[in-house]
Amino acid sequence: MNAGQAPGTHIDTSTPHSARMWNFWLGGKDNYPVDRELGAQLAESYPQIIDIARASRRFQARAVRHLVLERGIRQFLDLGTGLPTANSTHEVAQEAAADARIVYVDNDPIVLAHARALMVSRPEGATNYVHADLTDSATVLKEATATLDLSRPVALMLLSTLGHVIDDGAARDLLRSYLDALPSGSCLILCDTIETPESRAASDDYAEGGALPYVSRPADTVRSFTEGLELIEPGFGSISLWRPDAPLTGAPVDQWGFVGVKP
Repeated sequence: MNAGQAPGTHIDTSTPHSARMWNFWLGGKDNYPVDRELGAQLAESYPQIIDIARASRRFQARAVRHLVLERGIRQFLDLGTGLPTANSTHEVAQEAAADARIVYVDNDPIVLAHARALMVSRPEGATNYVHADLTDSATVLKEATATLDLSRPVALMLLSTLGHVIDDGAARDLLRSYLDALPSGSCLILCDTIETPESRAASDDYAEGGALPYVSRPADTVRSFTEGLELIEPGFGSISLWRPDAPLTGAPVDQWGFVGVKP
């Protein structure tokens, strides 16, 4: 997801791309030499990036499963979808509740090219894809109503995505524009990389390599995105520690996040 860019249909294989590099770090094959080159460079200078990519995918699955089974959520709006991979939102949600409805949103042309793979839904539910920029919340929400009932609770998802919205105030306003449109009982699943000297250097290398900039933020700034929400235990912290399925091995990753409920 390249936030802030108009959606297009041309796949540029000469410039590194966030969705394709993420796919590379996850061990996928939907990437090009330019993505692998910068992806390998970043993995060498910031080895945790591979752990972060995998931890984010596992956090997503745990959070979605919890909201379906424990909170009765049946609708998901996944912003900055990225490329299809194992345990995508609709697979996890519909395994837990076949009638779950999911809308994926992305503006990356390669994601558009793979959209049919995202839309293999169980017949009891629905899965759809909106080709739009997540920063255009009015358009996204309007298109999402073809699949989701916004008068009923929706889980809004931003995983490793909000860092593409560089300005803190703009990121906060964007979150509010979505949450204000959703009813009480809706949820927010969010995670992003916390600023450390290593992650800050990786962000600089990422931008210098030609990819759309992605900022890591201080923990207190990411924590401020929880304003107005009731956090589900264990609250805000490394996603490695959010209701893990197994005892943690190794250090918690620098990707922090939370699952919050709109009162």
